[in-house]
Amino acid sequence: MIRFAPMKRAVLWLFALVVLGAIGAAGFRLYDERRFAGTRYGEGSRTVVVPPRSGPRQLSQLLARAGVVSDARRFYVHLHYFRRKAVPRAGEYEFDGPLIPDDVLGKLVRGEVKTYRFTLPEGLRADEIAPIVAATTVCSADEFLKLAHDPAVAKKLSVPAQGLEGFLFPDTYSVPRSAGCAGILQAMVGRFRDEWHKAQAQRAPQVMLDELQAVTLASIVEKETGQPAERPRISCVFHNRLRRGMKLQTDPTVIYAILLEHGFKWDGNLHKTDLTVAHPYNTYSVKGLPPGPIANPGAASLRAALNPEQCNDLFFVSRNDHTHVFCPDFACHERNVRKFQIEYFRRKRG
Repeated sequence: MIRFAPMKRAVLWLFALVVLGAIGAAGFRLYDERRFAGTRYGEGSRTVVVPPRSGPRQLSQLLARAGVVSDARRFYVHLHYFRRKAVPRAGEYEFDGPLIPDDVLGKLVRGEVKTYRFTLPEGLRADEIAPIVAATTVCSADEFLKLAHDPAVAKKLSVPAQGLEGFLFPDTYSVPRSAGCAGILQAMVGRFRDEWHKAQAQRAPQVMLDELQAVTLASIVEKETGQPAERPRISCVFHNRLRRGMKLQTDPTVIYAILLEHGFKWDGNLHKTDLTVAHPYNTYSVKGLPPGPIANPGAASLRAALNPEQCNDLFFVSRNDHTHVFCPDFACHERNVRKFQIEYFRRKRG
C-alpha cells in the first residue's frame, strides 16, 4: 500500500494539471472570444455575395477574404459555438466602416441585402426606361426590353396587352441584385396595379373604357401635357372626340408610330408628311384609340383617363409656356392656332 502512494499522488497531480489546463484553455478561449466579439474591424465599403446554403466555415472565409471580419477561424468559432441559433441568409451584402462581428452577423440574419435604387419619371417609353434600369447593373437593357415586349410575360403578369408598355409604373424603386429583370418588371407592374385600383375607385359612371383602352388614353394624356392640373381637361377633349367618332389627331401617337417604324430612332422633328402615313398608331389617319399605350403614365393621368373633367371642348393648342388653351369648336381653335402658333413663331423668327 505504501509503495503505491507516490504513484497515486502523481496521478492526482497529473489530473489536477489537466483540469487546470482545461480551465485555462477555456478561460483563454472565452477571453479571446470576448475580445474578438467586442473589436471593430474593417474600413470603407465592402461587398460580399453569400451563396445559398453556405455553411459557417464557408461564410467565415468569405467575410474574411472581403475584409469584413479580421479572422476567418475566430469568426467561425464565434458563429459556430456562441451564435448557434443565428441563421444567415443568402444574398449580396454591403458593409460600411468598422464593425463588430455581431453587427455583421445581425445584418446577415436580418437579410439586409444590398439594394439598387433608380427613379423613373412619368411618361417614359420602355426603350427609355431600359438604360435607366441597366445603370443599376441588376438587369441589362436588352434583357429588360426583351421581357417587356414578350406577350408571355405580359400574360403571366395579367397585363391585358401584348407587352408591358403603359404598365411600367413611374416611381422610385430599390431592388436587390437577386431580383433580376423579371423581379424589376414585376415590381413595376405591381405598382401600376396599386395605382390602377385607386384610379378605378374614382371612375366616372359614363366612362366605359376597358383597362387597356384607359391606360392607352392615359399615356396620350401624359404625353400631351406636363401640367397635372390640365390632365382632366385634356382627357375631356379626347373623351368628347371619341364619343363623336372624331379622330383624336394627337401628335404623340404619330411620333410613336415613327419610332415603331424606325427601331425607336427619331430625329426629333415631326413633318406634315408624317401625319398622312398609314399606321395603326397614327390617330390622324385612323379613328379611335391606338392599339396600345405610347408611354407609361403616372397616377394623375390614370385618374384623368377614368375621371375626365366635364367640358364641351374638342380642341386644344399649346400656349408655348407648357400650358394649353381649349376650344369647343373649330373656328375658335383656328383663332388660337393663328395666335399661339403662326403669329407666335413669326414674331420669334422676326
